[in-house]
Amino acid sequence: MMKSQQFSLTDRLKSFRHACNGLRLLLKEEHNARIHLFIAISVLVAGYIFNLSTSEWMILVLAIGGVITTEIMNTVLENISDFISPEKHATIKKIKDLAAAGVLISSITAMVVGMLIFLPKFIELC
Repeated sequence: MMKSQQFSLTDRLKSFRHACNGLRLLLKEEHNARIHLFIAISVLVAGYIFNLSTSEWMILVLAIGGVITTEIMNTVLENISDFISPEKHATIKKIKDLAAAGVLISSITAMVVGMLIFLPKFIELC
């Protein structure tokens, strides 16, 4: 049986530092993550301009979080795969392709969410 560790604020702060380092690495090393971040910031600015409702903000934030999260998981799987098998391998390719498909699906879903929220607002302007 594992012994439970006592709560340590210092350890919690260190874990945040590790997570922030992971985000820094993601943005430094992954071109697509920078694209996702640019789009997310643009959408958030548009949300501010269009004065979104609380429920619209919640849905938008969840969609953006889903894309960033799947991009992180894709990057994790790519890095693990490359570490395990640096040479080309059919199973590793399959794993990477499936992880990339997850990012694609979350991105398409977020785009649809954005269209459902913003399209009526753009139409009102015309």
